[in-house]
Parts: sequence; structure tokens; C-alpha cells
Amino acid sequence: MLDPQAKTLLDLIASRNMPAVHTQDPVTARTQYRERRFFTQPEASQVDTVRELSADGPHGPIPLRLYRPLPASAGALPVLVYFHGGGWVIGDLDTHDVLCRDLALKSGCTVVSVDYRLAPEFPFPVPVDDCLAATRWVQQHASDLNVDPTRIAVGGDSAGGKLAAVISIAARNAKDLPISFQLLIYPATDQRFNTKSYQVNGQGYLLTSDSMTYFRGHYITDTSHYLDWRASPLLADDLSGLPPALVLVAGYDPLRDEGVAYAQRLSEAGNKATLMSFERQIHGFITMGRVINEANEAVEVCAAALKRALSKG
Repeated sequence: MLDPQAKTLLDLIASRNMPAVHTQDPVTARTQYRERRFFTQPEASQVDTVRELSADGPHGPIPLRLYRPLPASAGALPVLVYFHGGGWVIGDLDTHDVLCRDLALKSGCTVVSVDYRLAPEFPFPVPVDDCLAATRWVQQHASDLNVDPTRIAVGGDSAGGKLAAVISIAARNAKDLPISFQLLIYPATDQRFNTKSYQVNGQGYLLTSDSMTYFRGHYITDTSHYLDWRASPLLADDLSGLPPALVLVAGYDPLRDEGVAYAQRLSEAGNKATLMSFERQIHGFITMGRVINEANEAVEVCAAALKRALSKG
């Protein structure tokens, strides 16, 4: 059963003949995504501090935005390093500003949002490189940022959820970047596009198979990389020894099955992983709290999981 509020949104989009993302060039698609956020996103909440920062990376500086929910007198807070969604082609600090503010306020964590480089100008694996470098930078500058380097989480939605999963694996492999939790919101974990949900939900629910092919085509220029764990973390040989995870999926999402499969593999590998499915929802819903009530519930769920996982007790 599709959420009536989600259906109303889908019907409105169809009635206005809004151009699908796969029919636009990347620059236009980015502008449209940024401008349309005001229709579906709640008002931006006030946090104690917002800072624009820059991290060093192998491909140049990486813009960051820090959200601190409490005054400096509260001491070093746990930190969530967040990677926005958008198919590695669209999205930025502004498109996910409201979500990051709410996660900070509701979890009590500092949130650092990462403006990683986008395809097609910077295809795979550049976004992975940026996100890993940004996470390392946050750990290395923990004192300056007034965050606790022993309580670092990574998270993201969709394309960003994939990046968070990959950074968790890379950090485990490196053994010098402690990650305490991974928040994976409808993550893209398998670039082969061969699941049942890809077929069943591939048309009519906002994210379409056409758009997924568009995003993947810009992001991954060599099809052999579909099997690279940095592109498809579900295909990683070893998923043991990873941080606890919350994997959140949506029932009417082409990515549903690969999110479920990733949660299952995490659990089978001996990790603590929780799977939560919002069965009536569409891909991208968590940022749509102005028009979909369950989006606000999903934010509460994510914030509560962060708070539990990163608490000192």
C-alpha cells in the first residue's frame, strides 16, 4: 500500500509534466534538484553553530558544512560525517541542509556534511576518495572541531548511503580510522541492477530505472567497475568486522532489495545490523517532511539510533 501522501506527491509531479532527471544534462539536473527542495522539505531548524569548512583531499579541497546542536560548553560531541544522495551526479550541501540540521538536533551529535565531487566531471572512484579523505580530516581535526574522535559515525542516503558503507569497509581495512556506526538510508549497494525491486519499482515511484541508468552511466565509465566493492559494497568478499549499522529502506524503491540484502550480509558476517523498512514509502522520502509525515518519523528513527550508538554509556 503506497502512502496516500506519497501518491499525492507523485500525482502532482506527473500532472505538472516535470522533466525526469535522465532527460536533463547534469548541470540542469543539479539546479532543478536544488530549487525543488523547497516544495517538499520542512523549514530549516536552528542549530547552535553552522560552520563552512574545507578538508584536504587527493583531488583538491573538499567543502564541508558543520552543524553543532549544543554550545561549546557542552564539550566534545560525537560526530556524524554525512554524504548526501543524488546518484553521485546531483545534490550538495544545500539540498541536504535541513536533514543534517534535524539529525544534529535530534541526536545531539555534531554533523559534518561533505560536498564531495560529482560525476560526470569526477567519476568513480573520485567521490569515494573525497569521502574517505573528509572522514579522515574530521578525525584528525577533532580537537579543533570540538568533537570526540572515538565516536565517529558515517551516514548517507541513496548514493551517499553507498559511500558511507564503502567508507566503513575502507576504514576497517586501514585499521587507523575508527568508525563507531553507519547510518545507511536506502543505500545503493549493487550496480548490477538485477533485483526484483528494480523491476517492480522501476517506473512510477519517482526514482526510475531510466534515472538509475543515467546516474550509473555518468558515475561509472568502465562497466567492469560494477563489480568493484567501492561501487557495489554488497559484492565485497568480506563484510566482517564492520561497525553497527541501521539500514533503512523504502517499500516502493528500486533500491529496496539491495538494501535488505546488504543488511542481511552484514548480520551474517557477525555485525550488529538493524533493518527498518518504511513499506509505504518511495525513494528519497526522508527529506520530504513538509509533504510526507512518515519522513519526519524516519528522521526520528535515524537520530535515535545515532544517539544510542554514540552515547558514552
